[in-house]
Amino acid sequence: MRLRLLVLVTCALIAACHDNDREASSGAKIWEEFSGENAWRHVQALVDFGPRPPASPAIKQSRAYITQQLESFGWRVTRQAFTNDTPHGSIAFVNLLATFAAAKSAPVFLLCSHYDTKTFDAVRFVGANDGGSSSGVLLELARVLASQPELAAKVQLVFFDGEEAYVSFTETDGLYGSRYFAKQLSVGGKAKQFRGGIVFDMVGDKSLRLTLPTDSPAEMTRGIFAAAEALNVREHFSYGNGTITDDHTPLNAAGIATIDLIDFDYPPWHTPADTMDKLSAESLGIVGSVATRYLAETALK
Repeated sequence: MRLRLLVLVTCALIAACHDNDREASSGAKIWEEFSGENAWRHVQALVDFGPRPPASPAIKQSRAYITQQLESFGWRVTRQAFTNDTPHGSIAFVNLLATFAAAKSAPVFLLCSHYDTKTFDAVRFVGANDGGSSSGVLLELARVLASQPELAAKVQLVFFDGEEAYVSFTETDGLYGSRYFAKQLSVGGKAKQFRGGIVFDMVGDKSLRLTLPTDSPAEMTRGIFAAAEALNVREHFSYGNGTITDDHTPLNAAGIATIDLIDFDYPPWHTPADTMDKLSAESLGIVGSVATRYLAETALK
């Protein structure tokens, strides 16, 4: 009887160890590694460069910083340079595309942010939340995903230039980077390789309330809400009052189901008051951990 009990206990321990190993290898707890403080420091670094409109010295510094950080985490960065006519004349833009250097297969999911700030002639706009917060989250996601190479291999990170419109959003003004990126995917027949994507935008507000567009892909929305519920932060996620034009728009038009995680209820939007004191590491951590859990448990399965 004692021998039988010992065998049963031993088998149970071995099974538990195997379960733990499977959990670790699957990255089931990877969302706990996301640091809102790390994301906040990235935002601060970008804001310290000052206003970052396309083709400015500050956005070139931002590109160098983003590239250096990504490469230090094990990602390979490609510059997607192009020019486009704008209400301010012909402007040079640069998207940054990153894939995991150790990947042996093509990525199947997009994680995106814009890193430019809106052009203003008369005010100093540093875009801590609008352009900064999402880029900080994406850089921290790059670090976290790199700890699980099998997940990182499935992802392409994209930092869009030229999200902001010079006058107002039209088919030819605004979303310059995402429109170009989506067009290149469509022309090259590569859009089909991506099963979906997430665009992050304005995700650092201390009073965080992500207001997803009402036309968000339903299955992806359920997955994001489920991840938020599991992490007890569901109160920070809801639907907005309508649709939103953002970098997810060209991707959805290209056939890539993409959700826009955005907190559009943000009074300092497009004002000089969009500064670091309006943001919190806690909000960045909430968004990053929910996105990571959704990726590990649902999107990248």
